This record gives sequence, C-alpha cells and structure tokens, in this order.
Amino acid sequence: MNPSTHPPIKDVLHELQGASVPQLVARYHGLFGKPPRSKHRQWLFYRCAWQEQAIRFGGLSGAAKKRIAEIQAELQLPGLSPKPRSPRKSTSGEPPVGTRLEREWRGTLVVAVRTTNGWEVNGMPYRSLSAGAKAVSGSHVSGPAFFGLTGRGRG
Repeated sequence: MNPSTHPPIKDVLHELQGASVPQLVARYHGLFGKPPRSKHRQWLFYRCAWQEQAIRFGGLSGAAKKRIAEIQAELQLPGLSPKPRSPRKSTSGEPPVGTRLEREWRGTLVVAVRTTNGWEVNGMPYRSLSAGAKAVSGSHVSGPAFFGLTGRGRG
C-alpha cells in the first residue's frame, strides 16, 4: 500500500489520542469491520493505533504469528485454553443444566428449565432467570426469589 495515500502516521496517532470514545468506537468499526468488544478508551486507542500502523507498515508476519501460538501453547497460560469442565457444574452459582423449577403464579403453573444458554421459561428462551420471571410477572423481579431459590419473593 502506498503510504502517500494516507496522512502521516504521527498525525493519525495524534488524532486518535484526542478522539472521544464514540469516535474511537466508530474508527474501530471502520478498521476491523465489527463493533469493539470493549468501550474502554485506552484499549480502543491502542487497538486503533496498532491497526492504523499495520495498514501502513504491515502487521505481524505469518511466521511471527505462528511462533506466538507455539509459545502460548508451551506456556499453558491461564485463560488461553479453557479447561474442560463438567457440563453439569456452574461457576456462576446457578443450578446445573437441566434443573427444573416450578411455581404457581396467579393460578398458572410457571415452569423454568436451566439450559446451556440460560433458561427456558414456559417454553421461551431467556438469558437469565430474572428475564423469564419478568416476562411472566410483568415487572422486574429477582428470578431466584420468584422461583423460591432465595426464600424471598414467594408472597
């Protein structure tokens, strides 16, 4: 790519430093073709600055990327490769997958089943038990309390 078709990198980096978070989010989306996973200003600045420089001067070579992957595999750093977990255990404190909860609400039986992606309440999928309880009750309520898991909300 011809560097003369772009403004000097010094000017681009200065512009990025003064950009607001919404401006950085828009720039990130333009550079990477997808929304950012974080809206932390410094993270956005570093990612956009890196990509702007990679466009002008080239990014990591294939050999460098391969070597990084090899080193990561050798180090077995936490967070890089997920440890196999039993699908029945939950680190969030929620009941295991397959758990069935029942509650009568205003004369109707409400059934919630824990799935791998959240909860299914009366046959409809929800990301959380509270979202399902809100759909049933019409107001915000703690899902665990609604279904009697906390000892509150059964009144």
